[in-house]
Amino acid sequence: MDTSGYHFEAWKKLASKFGFVLTESFNEHLKGVERMKSLEIILHAAELNLSQEIKERLAAQKNEYYLELIANISENDILPGVLRFLEETKELSIPIALGSASKNAMLLLDKTGVRHFFHTVVDGIKVSRSKPDPEVFVTAAKGIGVLPEDCIVFEDSMKGLEAAVRAGMHTVGIGIDPVLSAAQLVIPDFTSITAKDIVEWFDTSNKIASGEIVL
Repeated sequence: MDTSGYHFEAWKKLASKFGFVLTESFNEHLKGVERMKSLEIILHAAELNLSQEIKERLAAQKNEYYLELIANISENDILPGVLRFLEETKELSIPIALGSASKNAMLLLDKTGVRHFFHTVVDGIKVSRSKPDPEVFVTAAKGIGVLPEDCIVFEDSMKGLEAAVRAGMHTVGIGIDPVLSAAQLVIPDFTSITAKDIVEWFDTSNKIASGEIVL
């Protein structure tokens, strides 16, 4: 599922409290970035200098807004083609890891019923540095016992792609945003591509025994 829209609405609601209009274009700077860092980016743009106590309170408020928005998420909200892709990846015996800046990643996996597909989950609770720092992906690779150069990362943000490149991993951009052109391969969604297609495209069948697929 694409949770960026829910994060956008939550940040937009919070920002309106101190008179800052959060646009969709500005929201691109927040994708893949952990909560406190995202707040810092917004406050800097709004030219606000707040105490740490107030910032922590605002970050907690944003999370409350976000949790309200995702309260009714279920398997019906999984993006078209993703469940089939996960099933195919499992059939190919390719270990799958999730690398996310969100501290709500486990909650979302449980609500959508796909947690069992992931061999390891690295979220904002397990790492301290957010994308474009490669920590989340490097940690995920270690979690499934795969070298970074033998991993394939699926990302929908520029910061996520930068993190994957810095980690020395292969990259697939998901979506139609021009910034995703930095990826080695760009797909609009998962409706017309299979796990086998990805493996063959990267010619991994004879040189990579396993890979990391981060959705």
